[in-house]
Amino acid sequence: MNRAQASSRLQREWLTGGPLSATLLPLSWLYRGLLALRTLTYRLGLRRTETLPAPVIVVGNWIVGGAGKTPTTLALLNLLSTRGLNAGVISRGYGRDGDGVLLVTRASTAREAGDEPLLIHLRGRVPVAVGRDRVAAARALLAAHPELDLLVSDDGLQHWRLPRALSLLVFDERGLGNGRLLPAGPLRQPPAALTADQLVVYNAPAPSTALPGFVAQRQLAGAASLADWWAGRPASMDTLLALRGQPGLVACAGLARPQRFFDMLAGLGVAAAPLPLPDHADFTALPWPADTAAVVLTEKDAVKLPPERVGTTPVWVVTLDFSPGAGFEAALDAQLRNLFPSRWIND
Repeated sequence: MNRAQASSRLQREWLTGGPLSATLLPLSWLYRGLLALRTLTYRLGLRRTETLPAPVIVVGNWIVGGAGKTPTTLALLNLLSTRGLNAGVISRGYGRDGDGVLLVTRASTAREAGDEPLLIHLRGRVPVAVGRDRVAAARALLAAHPELDLLVSDDGLQHWRLPRALSLLVFDERGLGNGRLLPAGPLRQPPAALTADQLVVYNAPAPSTALPGFVAQRQLAGAASLADWWAGRPASMDTLLALRGQPGLVACAGLARPQRFFDMLAGLGVAAAPLPLPDHADFTALPWPADTAAVVLTEKDAVKLPPERVGTTPVWVVTLDFSPGAGFEAALDAQLRNLFPSRWIND
């Protein structure tokens, strides 16, 4: 069994269990012990959670892989904006060059900032800072933007130095997988009962754990040419539906779970040859053949692809409409009233 086959098998066993997962159980026990030791250092005061002058909302998950943190973050930013709250975003910037703190700008590249932070900056139109040390990133962002009322951390649930006033836990169809910790299972931390400062969002057709939460609604919102997307022009559903019957259309997706994107396209009658890529694929070279008739891709991939790089090949960016689900706004408002008791929150 080669490395790719072993990885694919492990991904399957992370959902159901199996011999390979069982073999890795001693390492999971070691991982659990290290987590317990780390927790103890905080309880004993050997390490401490830092303080920041603005509250932090962490959007994270217990399970590895793409559960939907980025669309949840973008939806949250929109809700905060409609409530008159100025939010900035901090992120590690997975896959970027370097670990130091960077304030993301429109001129930043995905290689410098990370693809997801750059996407959040462009689509969310909010200040973003990246850095391995999220506390340092938060301080740099607040120093540069003192007008910010609060911060949203894209991931960082297990970054315990980072204070948090509210955590959004995002789950997809995998739920808790086989229930085992890394590397025998997909869990980053042991499951626990929800606390008062935690809300659950299910990026799935139905709840996938026993935890109470909100079932998100997601659908494709439309498409825009790559040049129009970079120019900030809105996507159109008419443009996306016009791709029905487009000969030689290729659907490209560098996601943790690209099949979801392909299935959503097919659900709208857009037939495209799937071209799955590794999550956070860097697009150093164009992944489709030079004679490809046309390409559709996700926004996460578009941020790594300036229009001048695609030549004459028509490339369309497909956008996502994501809502955290019925009842979420009321639950969020209750939390925000606790954080900002002196401010009027518009229901």
